[in-house]
Amino acid sequence: MSFLGCTKSAFVLCVGLSIVLLAINNMNEFGNGPTTDEEIKECGFYPGELCKALFEGKPAALVVGNICQAALPPSREEGEAILRSNCSTLINDLHIITKPLSAEEADYPLAYILTIHKQLDMFTKLLAAIYAPQNVYCIHIDLKSPKTYSQAVRRLAGCFHNVFLSSRQETVVYAGFSRLRADVNCMEDLVRSDLPWRNVINLCGQDFPVKTNKEIVRYLKSKWKGKNLTPGVIQPPHIRYRTQVAYKEFVHKGKSYVYPTQEKKAGPPHNITLYFGTAYYALTRGFVEFVLTDQRAKDLLEWSKNTYSPDEHYWVTLNRMKDFPGSTPDAGWEGNIRAVKWRDQQGISHSGCSGHYVRDICVFGLGDLRWLVDSPHLFANKFDPSRYGLVTDCLERHYRIRVLQGAAGVPLEPGWYFPDEYSTRTIQ
Repeated sequence: MSFLGCTKSAFVLCVGLSIVLLAINNMNEFGNGPTTDEEIKECGFYPGELCKALFEGKPAALVVGNICQAALPPSREEGEAILRSNCSTLINDLHIITKPLSAEEADYPLAYILTIHKQLDMFTKLLAAIYAPQNVYCIHIDLKSPKTYSQAVRRLAGCFHNVFLSSRQETVVYAGFSRLRADVNCMEDLVRSDLPWRNVINLCGQDFPVKTNKEIVRYLKSKWKGKNLTPGVIQPPHIRYRTQVAYKEFVHKGKSYVYPTQEKKAGPPHNITLYFGTAYYALTRGFVEFVLTDQRAKDLLEWSKNTYSPDEHYWVTLNRMKDFPGSTPDAGWEGNIRAVKWRDQQGISHSGCSGHYVRDICVFGLGDLRWLVDSPHLFANKFDPSRYGLVTDCLERHYRIRVLQGAAGVPLEPGWYFPDEYSTRTIQ
């Protein structure tokens, strides 16, 4: 029985019968040994019927989706393929949207900072999703990244007038100052750029948009018009260890981490009150230009060099200072920057993680798709197409449909659409 025989009206029944047949065969013909054309064809209604059912939260679709996900070959790092391709081929293969989709978006260009270090496939999906010709993109590649990875990203960036690599690279250490410094490096480049932009948003390589470019623009122009989004609160007592002693970064032979020393730190400069919040933000250009020149901001940056995860206190602290452009001194956690399923929030803000947790953050599985599309946030984290390939594939197709549906007065080009069916060209 072929899943492709399912009509929309009989989808659930067809899936149920298919599951029974698969169960009789112990579900062993999927995922054991090389993936065949026939196995992929059995999942051939994806990304149409299956993705639609997954977004609707149908239990049967989740079972079949996991079977199909196991049958598909894992995503591969396509660095060599990118290096061999010309720009025209890359733009076509990634279905890049090459024109502003509305006058409203064209008049409100955004800047993005992307800090990346692995999973080229996920990065290309992210860039293809958020790319718009009126925006500008600064990419920071971790110096620890493989040579082929860096070369492929550089090659891809070279295909666009508004995508560039940070002029200064850092060896990024998780929770280290280098992560904050990478963002500052890109901000300096963005301010020097001749390309216009209104707000800057930072992303990592395992993020993906939930809202379209038009929705993001409208969100920033409405409730947060002229304001910076830096969710956070006054530094809680249980977080103070991060700034009470000095930390150092360790990088050696593929290992990197931060560790505390015995050195006690003096308080922050200028008697600044520290805040704690998310490392993600949406900042106005005026705020960025002010931060890069203001002595208090420079002194706090220097003081933060030997603290733990300074990107989680630096931006929110500066944005609570009343004389900084676009500041929000009385703000708290409000601001729908990032949809994240934290382990300690299970049963409170979400019902659980369908994938698995890494550093207490959910790596989204198929069962999280409904939660993602219902989220009010601008972006979501965290994704891993090497393990949950259908999650990102379904989401990027769902997202692209919404993007194109929101176009206003712009003829849509066929190359901007994703294919209706999964391509068998990746079968090994």
